[in-house]
Amino acid sequence: MSVTHEKMGLSLTQEILSHLGLANKTAAWGTLGTLRTFLSFSADKDVQRLLKAIAGQDPDRALPGSRASPHLGSGVDRIAILDVLTNRSREQRQLISRAFHERTQQDLLKSLQAALSGNLERIVVALLQPAAHLDARELRTALKGSGSAEDVALEILATRTPPQLQECLAVYKHNFQVDAAEDIKSETRGILRDLLLALAKGGREAYTGIIDYNLAAQDIQALKQAEGPSTERTWVLVFTQRNPEHLVRVLNQYQWYTGHELEKTVRARFHGAACVALLNLASVIRNTPLYFADKLHQALQETEPNYQALMRILISRSETDLLSIRAEFRKKFGKSLYSSLQVRLGWFLTWSPRASSFTSTLHTVGHIHGLENSWVSG
Repeated sequence: MSVTHEKMGLSLTQEILSHLGLANKTAAWGTLGTLRTFLSFSADKDVQRLLKAIAGQDPDRALPGSRASPHLGSGVDRIAILDVLTNRSREQRQLISRAFHERTQQDLLKSLQAALSGNLERIVVALLQPAAHLDARELRTALKGSGSAEDVALEILATRTPPQLQECLAVYKHNFQVDAAEDIKSETRGILRDLLLALAKGGREAYTGIIDYNLAAQDIQALKQAEGPSTERTWVLVFTQRNPEHLVRVLNQYQWYTGHELEKTVRARFHGAACVALLNLASVIRNTPLYFADKLHQALQETEPNYQALMRILISRSETDLLSIRAEFRKKFGKSLYSSLQVRLGWFLTWSPRASSFTSTLHTVGHIHGLENSWVSG
């Protein structure tokens, strides 16, 4: 492999990561997200650009070693595809999909899936799916396949707004012909099941702006006494019914009354999935952006980065609070989220045969080390 070829691979890797992370951009107007409505939006122009990208009319920008269908041309302009999809709001991406279908009588998602592969294909699928469809799919996988109900299922059920949650559950029932609650009942047990069912009902109280000191004191006392057997109901009630502002006060005052954080009691009282679920829920309540920053850091620290978690979080939070997540990430870990994505995933993408479609160009260990050294020195 030539030095020029190596540098091109790295440059493309960096560019892809800059899109995937959605984490090097400034705040969207009026939100704490990093992705805003594109002001000069034209669905017709975006459709035209995507058609050219799929057809490979700019093959010099396609990634080496691509897998494209024969009828799509010699090279697919992946960077152009990502540039369009990651610089449009989710609503605008849906408008592009409709305009694409009206113009071509073809489904944009299926056309892009035929042109892409690997993690890049999964990114595009996540970007083009309506938010409720993505959440429903992730929730189903967490409940039925991955054994991560205390992690992913709780993340979705605990961090979506009531309208978002209602739409997700409606899509879940439509797509999988079963209520999410039924899958929760059949796939989980004990307090984890009760927590997820309560969260799925969406019965959390709304914040009225009035501080109820008496109720806070009652909840603290109830949690202090709920340390024996058959007291799980108390934990479920408090953690899933009270409004977040009230719960933050309860968590803070619990420490003042007892001399230790509530999380210490959770670790002593519960074990396994129930313990993990309650700790995750407490983290969401205390500081939702920090909760997501921790999850992103954990996904990056795994032997093979957890691409599914990275994509789910970065895409789902890009229009809400990713700026706050970035700030919490830097505060806790002493480095930016964007640079962490570059360093961890950029190096990984250049050598892992399962990370991207262009790693087929890496044939020898010598080439791998050459790219690794070039990346580190850069």
